[in-house]
Amino acid sequence: MDFATAVRSCLNKYVTFAGRAQRSEFWWFLLFTMIANTVAVAIDAAVIGMPAIQILTMLGLILPGISVAVRRLHDLGRSGWFYWIGLIPLVGVIVLIYWFVTRGTVGSNEYGPDPLT
Repeated sequence: MDFATAVRSCLNKYVTFAGRAQRSEFWWFLLFTMIANTVAVAIDAAVIGMPAIQILTMLGLILPGISVAVRRLHDLGRSGWFYWIGLIPLVGVIVLIYWFVTRGTVGSNEYGPDPLT
């Protein structure tokens, strides 16, 4: 999956927590979120002087970000509730990053068909 397809897919599945998301879809959307946030910070600093656009950007992208993370966990055969493990300081974030870089379940699992096929 390329950058544009991943971003389009995540924004179209704005609050779709069912199904599976492949690694590339998750990481391309994370990159898009970082780029959008950087641009918003630059615009705020140059024009407004307050983080207004940055806050709006992050509010607009938080739900698609959570939904693609949950679908990524589904690809690994894990419940989306494991996303909350990220609240454990340091260890939780490391575990989530490890899971997000791990290849998903080959073939169908309880959350749907393999997104790579």
